[in-house]
Amino acid sequence: MDLRIFTEPQQGATYDTLLTVAKATEDLGFDAFFRSDHYLRMGSADGLPGPTDAWITLAGLARETKRIRLGTLMTAGTFRLPGVLAIQVAQVDQMSGGRVELGLGAGWFEEEHKAYGIPFPKAKFARLEEQLAIVTGLWATEPGRTFSYEGTHYQLTESPALPKPAQTKVPVLIGGHGATRTPRLTAQYADEFNIPFASIEDSERQFGRVRAAAEQAGRKPDDLVYSSALVACVGKDDAEVARRAAVIGRDVEELKANGLAGSPAEVVDKIGRYAEIGASRVYLQCLDLADLDHLELISAQVQSQLA
Repeated sequence: MDLRIFTEPQQGATYDTLLTVAKATEDLGFDAFFRSDHYLRMGSADGLPGPTDAWITLAGLARETKRIRLGTLMTAGTFRLPGVLAIQVAQVDQMSGGRVELGLGAGWFEEEHKAYGIPFPKAKFARLEEQLAIVTGLWATEPGRTFSYEGTHYQLTESPALPKPAQTKVPVLIGGHGATRTPRLTAQYADEFNIPFASIEDSERQFGRVRAAAEQAGRKPDDLVYSSALVACVGKDDAEVARRAAVIGRDVEELKANGLAGSPAEVVDKIGRYAEIGASRVYLQCLDLADLDHLELISAQVQSQLA
C-alpha cells in the first residue's frame, strides 16, 4: 500500500511551508507529495497569506526533492489551456528527473473563478475530455512529427508537440464519483483512478464501474491503479486525536466514519479494508501543515505496519 501526502494549500500556506512538508514527506519515506489546485480558501479558514499556484509550487519542489513523486489532485481544467498545461507539466517533469504525475479534473469551484476573473464554462466535462485528448496526444507525438486537433472547444494546428516529459509516459489520474462519464474517461486516458472522501461501500461500487469501463474499452482492469483520498487525523491516544481534530475544525466521530482517524491501529485496520476492495494507494489529506509530528507518527506507526 502506497501512502501519499495530500495538501490543501488554499486553506493557508506559503511556499516555504509546502517545501517543509514535502521534505518531511521524503525524509519519512512516504511515496509522494500531492497538492490541490485552488485559488480560494474554503470554509472558515482565513487562507492567509493567499494562494500558491500548483504547478509553480511543484516546479520549485522538483528542484528541492530527489525521490518522491509530485502531482495534483486535481489540476482544474478551467485554469489552463491544454497545450500550455502539456508544456508546463512536461517541463516540471524534466526538472524533477521524471517524478511528476498529472491529476486532471473538470473544475468545480465557481467562487474562485469569479474571484480571479477565470471563465467558468458550462460545458466543463466536454472540455475536460478534449483536454485529456490534447495533453496525452501532444506527449505521445513522436519527435519530428506534428500534432493537430479539431475539437468543439480547442483546435491545434501542426503543433511541434514539444517539449517532451522526461518520462516516457507521465501517469494521468482521473477521479470522482460520476457513474458513467468518469469511468469512461478513466478507461480511455488514465493510469490511475482516484475516488475522494468516499466510504468503503461507495468506493467499491465506483471501482467496479471503472473496471467494467476498462474491460469495455479493451483494457485490462488491473492495469489501472485504484486509489482513495481520505482526511487523516491520527493520534497516539484519544486526547491527541481530539486535539488534532479540533485544530482542523472537525468532529472525531465524523472523521472516524468518513476518514482515517483514531489510533495507528485503527487507521491501519481501516486502510486494510480499503485494500480489500482494490485500493493500492491512499492519499492522506493532511490539513494542519504545521503539524510535522503528525507525519512522523503516521510514518512510524501506520506506514511501517503497511509495509
